[in-house]
Amino acid sequence: MIARSSLFALLLAALLPASAAAEPVVAAPAGAVRGEAADGIRIFKGIPYAAPPVGAARWTPPRPAPDWQGVRDASEFGPACMQPKPRAASIYSWDLPAMSEDCLSLNIWAPEGAKDAPVFVWIHGGSLVTGSGGDPLYDGSALAKRGMIVVSINYRLGMFGWFAHPALSAESPDHLSGNYGLLDQIAALEWVKRNIGAFGGDATNVTIAGESAGALSVMYLMAAPQARGLFAKAIAESAYMVSAPGLREPLNGMVPAEQQGVALAEKLGATDLAALRALSAEDIASKPPTFGYFPFPAVDGTVVPRQLVETFDRGEQAPVPILAGFNSGEIRSLRFLLPKPPADAAAYETAIRAGYGEFADAFLARYPAKTIEDSMLAATRDAMYGWTAERLVSNQAALGQPAYFYIFDHGYPAMEQWGLHAFHASELPYVFGTAGKTPKLWPKIPDTLAERKLTRAMGDYWASFARSAKPRAAGAPDWPDYADDRGFVHFADEPRVAHNLFPGTAALHEAVVCRRRAAGNIPWNWNVGLASPPLPPKAEGCQ
Repeated sequence: MIARSSLFALLLAALLPASAAAEPVVAAPAGAVRGEAADGIRIFKGIPYAAPPVGAARWTPPRPAPDWQGVRDASEFGPACMQPKPRAASIYSWDLPAMSEDCLSLNIWAPEGAKDAPVFVWIHGGSLVTGSGGDPLYDGSALAKRGMIVVSINYRLGMFGWFAHPALSAESPDHLSGNYGLLDQIAALEWVKRNIGAFGGDATNVTIAGESAGALSVMYLMAAPQARGLFAKAIAESAYMVSAPGLREPLNGMVPAEQQGVALAEKLGATDLAALRALSAEDIASKPPTFGYFPFPAVDGTVVPRQLVETFDRGEQAPVPILAGFNSGEIRSLRFLLPKPPADAAAYETAIRAGYGEFADAFLARYPAKTIEDSMLAATRDAMYGWTAERLVSNQAALGQPAYFYIFDHGYPAMEQWGLHAFHASELPYVFGTAGKTPKLWPKIPDTLAERKLTRAMGDYWASFARSAKPRAAGAPDWPDYADDRGFVHFADEPRVAHNLFPGTAALHEAVVCRRRAAGNIPWNWNVGLASPPLPPKAEGCQ
């Protein structure tokens, strides 16, 4: 039986004059929405997928948004989730949109006449602290023109999304706290499963995709039992495999998340839940970063069953096809991750030998002392992003799933002038086709035939993977499966097929991380050369 609101929307659409075609109405199970139409794409913005997490619902799992009557206006993006002001000099800096705790909304780009179209759900990056599904860089129009439905989502950020505290766990029926941002992402996928058919999408053919913290989120969704069955494929651009704190117990040398939460609450001058929930949203967004707070998911045995590396080692992650990779210049725009360089080559070699023990020769062969800055950039890139991406595709290949690996290595004059060749996130305008919608300090992408060809190829590959788990692009080589001699695509001036990227490098970092995992009291987040703790002794099962 058609719901009353849906029947109303259908009748309304039938009565609208032809001039109203630019304001399409869709009757979804949650309620009817009126959006916009442009160049063959229907666009719906700011649709709530969960109830406002405000007041007593601050730091609680998301609840379904109430269905609505009548036709809801969906012509404007919803507010971004609360976040600190970006650094004005950052190339990633946007003029902040309106922000609110009431921010759990999503946006949809759907081709006109779509039926059973593949669905691409985008999870933005920003260190779990900043960002929005409404950022212009993620405009889904160009991808939607390839015949798929694009959905971008907001999720709670910073302390709003990842704060754990004993009092919050005590009031929870599951005796858990933290991981609210991850639960938001799951709630958005549940909304998509229920409603996307009304927009012409196939709820059984959903690809989750993200970059940086969005790619980290993709991995946590792959590991989350609650997300099983909500997606069929995954794309992870510049993911990083963190070691997370335990909720109540020390884990890999990290202070338990609840204990971190108590310390953070004290710094904010809040001694109980009433005081915490009375804090202004502005203070919660802006003050924790000044205290050195950095949000992480917490291993709670339920939403995050165990460390990601352990979940993937056990083969307990979602058995889905994967497309994953990283950028050759990841750290060129993230130099704050680098320690102070040593005074000279001799000091560099001494530090590496002290930190890497019997692996020092292999490390110095890949990251030599004669090029200290380049070596520091490459070591940090490979330890954080390259190792994670190759491990991810290798893990999925081990499950018998299609697995596709890439490195983005493209530059253009403005990028090279600033020393930012293939910097972190620089692939995004090519994937989304949004070269003219980058942040204001982003090196300007030239409008040339070569840039347009690369954009067309990357958009085609991503859309083809979302459609069929087989990345194909017109006029470009077929993408080999990683199982084919560690096959990958090298995106430079044009895509090229190659094999065995950086031989031995992933194995080196895997061996180092294995030692640190076995020690049990060392995080491996900063397995990055000069910033790394000394290598533990050899352990069973490790090189």
